Amino acid sequence: MTKDDFQHLTTRGAVRLAVRAAREDDQEALDTLFAHLTADDLRFRFLSSVQHVAPEQIVAMTHLDHRKTENLLGFDEDSGALVTAAMLACDDRLENGEVAIVVRRDYKARGIGWEMLRLITDYARSRGLGSIESIESRDNHTAIELEREMGFTVKDYPGDSTLVLVRKVLQPE
Repeated sequence: MTKDDFQHLTTRGAVRLAVRAAREDDQEALDTLFAHLTADDLRFRFLSSVQHVAPEQIVAMTHLDHRKTENLLGFDEDSGALVTAAMLACDDRLENGEVAIVVRRDYKARGIGWEMLRLITDYARSRGLGSIESIESRDNHTAIELEREMGFTVKDYPGDSTLVLVRKVLQPE
């Protein structure tokens, strides 16, 4: 998927999304998306207590190499609003990737997280990655359950009892 190509999908909750790779001019849209997240959503996404995402963090999410890192943005086709983002950051050898997904609070429980995880998993598989993973707060029950339903395994995160590591093998090792 390129930054100019859209993939259109409809979630189980009838949300029609136009999804494309992030572009440098998406900074304002991402800032608005993060402003529509709950404090817990921000904590789960960044694994720290942040109240506002810093401009330099947003720049890092929009000025990408599109080789090792991709950020897929989902826009509500009816309103045009950015309602979700799914980031994949790969290791140097492009063997494994880490995934992080956010969904705007007023769009939750409508199948968006499921579709974005499916999409980013398919994207990682098409790039030849062997596995993808996510570090989750143990308190993020919704994400952990969704990942389990999609075939991820859940293990304790080494050295931090408040976190778990969820992982899915995409290619035979």
